[in-house]
Amino acid sequence: MTHRLHGVGGGLYGNTSIHRSQLQSCKCQRADSVSGIASEAGNGTWFVDNAKKRNPINGVMDTPNVLEFQDVQELKPEMEGSISNGAVETARDTFVKVRVDSIEDEAWDLLRESMVYYCGSPIGTIAAKDPTSSNVLNYDQVFIRDFIPSGIAFLLKGEYDIVRNFILHTLQLQSWEKTMDCHSPGQGLMPASFKVRTVPLDGDDSATEEVLDPDFGEAAIGRVAPVDSGLWWIILLRAYGKCSGDLSVQERIDVQTGIKMILRLCLADGFDMFPTLLVTDGSCMIDRRMGIHGHPLEIQALFYSALLCAREMLAPEDGSADLIRALNNRLVALSFHIREYYWIDMKKLNEIYRYKTEEYSYDAVNKFNIYPDQISPWLVEWMPNKGGYLIGNLQPAHMDFRFFSLGNLWSIISSLATMDQSHAILDLVEAKWGDLVADMPLKICYPALEGQEWQIITGSDPKNTPWSYHNAGSWPTLLWQLTVACIKMDRPQIAAKAVEIAERRIARDKWPEYYDTKKARFIGKQACLFQTWSIAGYLVAKLLLSDPTAAKILITEEDSELVNAFSCMISANPRRKRGRKSSTQTFIV
Repeated sequence: MTHRLHGVGGGLYGNTSIHRSQLQSCKCQRADSVSGIASEAGNGTWFVDNAKKRNPINGVMDTPNVLEFQDVQELKPEMEGSISNGAVETARDTFVKVRVDSIEDEAWDLLRESMVYYCGSPIGTIAAKDPTSSNVLNYDQVFIRDFIPSGIAFLLKGEYDIVRNFILHTLQLQSWEKTMDCHSPGQGLMPASFKVRTVPLDGDDSATEEVLDPDFGEAAIGRVAPVDSGLWWIILLRAYGKCSGDLSVQERIDVQTGIKMILRLCLADGFDMFPTLLVTDGSCMIDRRMGIHGHPLEIQALFYSALLCAREMLAPEDGSADLIRALNNRLVALSFHIREYYWIDMKKLNEIYRYKTEEYSYDAVNKFNIYPDQISPWLVEWMPNKGGYLIGNLQPAHMDFRFFSLGNLWSIISSLATMDQSHAILDLVEAKWGDLVADMPLKICYPALEGQEWQIITGSDPKNTPWSYHNAGSWPTLLWQLTVACIKMDRPQIAAKAVEIAERRIARDKWPEYYDTKKARFIGKQACLFQTWSIAGYLVAKLLLSDPTAAKILITEEDSELVNAFSCMISANPRRKRGRKSSTQTFIV
C-alpha cells in the first residue's frame, strides 16, 4: 500500500513507513515564477542606550544612496572644519543611522529572496544564494538547523505562515523510511535538509508536480545523521506557539506524536553510564570531523532545551506518563552532570592540576580519571581570573578544553548553566573579546587545532585548516545566540557591541558564511557568500535588541522543582550502598 502526502493540513501521520522513492508530493502545476514580497515601511533603527526599551521595528526603508562607514569617516574632517562639534556629532549619527538602516533593508530583501515555495506556499529558506559560485553542492537545500534563525526572524516580524508550513512539512518527512546500506536508523530522526523538486506528473508528461526530497544524512558529506535537527525542531515549535499565540499546531495529534518519537529516540536506554547524549563526530553545526564525538556540549545544551520545551508542550494523557517521568529524571541528571563536570574556571583548573589518578572507589574525586598533563599550556595562560566556561566534551580520561560558543551560549539560554556560571561565561567573552570576537563575531570554537593535532583529529581536512571554517573560524550567524544569552542575563550591551562590529563590513563583504584567521580578518577561503543564516542571524540580533522582551520565546527558565532535585543530588552522600535498583527512586518533577 502506498501513500501520498498532500499539503500541510492533512491528518495523515503515524507509524506508516513511506519509502524514499515515493516522494512527498502535491499535485499542482509548477509555479514558474513567484512574485517578490513588497518591502514594508518603517524605521528599523536602534541605539545601545535604549537596548532595554521597546522600540518597534515595522519594516525597511527605501534608501538607494548608501553612505558606507568609510565615507562617514572621510566626511568627518570636512564637517569639523565648517560646523560646530555638536553639529558634527549630529550629522555623523545621521549618516550612521542611514547606513545601518540600509544594511537591514538589504538583509530583509536577501532573506526574502532565499525563500523556497512548495505548491505556492513558503516552506523555508535555502542555505545560500551565491551568484558567484557555480558549485552549489547542497547549499540550495533547506536545512533544518539553518532555517532556525530565518524562522525566528519571520516570527518576530509577525510572518507566521512560513514557520508553520516548515514545522508541519518537516514533520511529515519524519515518518519516511530511512535506509543506508540496508540499515535504518531509529524512528523519530528528522532530516538534515530537504529540496523542492519538480517532476513529471504520473501519467501526464505535459504536466509537472512539486515534491519534497529529504536527506537524512545518507547523501551528506561523511554520511552523518543530524542529531540536532529534531532538537531544533522542538525548540522552533515552542517559539512559534509563544510568538504567534497559535497553540493549535503543537496540540495536533500528529505533532504530539512527532514530539514523542523524537523524545523516545533520545531517551532510549543504551550502554552509556552518563545522562548526556552519545553521538558521532559531525552530528551538529560542526558537521565535519573535528574531534567532538562522544558527548559534545552543543548537543547536550540543545537536548536539555528540547526536553524543557517538550515538557511544556506535551498534552497530559495516560500514555505519556512514563515518557514524562523519564524526561524529568533525565533533566535532573543532565543538569547535575553538566554543571558539576563540564564547568571550568581558574579554581577548577587548579583542582584538576592537583588530581590524583587511578582512584578505584565510589567516592573518587577524579571520577573520570583525568590526567593533569592534559591541561594544555594555552589554557593556563588563556583562562582569566574572572570568568569560566563549560568545556566542549567529557569522556573517560579525556576533557576537551576548547571553548565552543554555541554550546556555552545555549547553556545560558536554556538554563542548563547556573546563573553564576552564565554570568561567568559572559565575563569570559568580555575578557577574551580580542580572541572570540575580534574583527567579526563569533568564533565557533577556540583555539584552533594545529600541527600534528590537526592532522590526527581532522584527518588533515583541507577545509578545516587552522583558524578556518569549523576549526576556530568566525561565524556571523552566532550573533543571534549571543544576543539571546546577553538579553537573558540583562547584559545586552555585549551583544550590541558585537553587532556594531559586524555592521562595519558584513554587508560590504556580501554576507559570508564564515571568516578566517585568528582575528577574522579574511572572508573564509571556501565561504559561500549571501549565506542565509548569516543574514538571518544579524536580523534576529537587531530585532531582539530593539525589543528584548521578545527573547522570551527562546529562553527557558529553570523551575524550582528542578533546582530542589538538583540540590538533593548535591547534598546526598556520594558513597551509596550497592544493590538492586529500586523502582521507586526517581525524581518526579
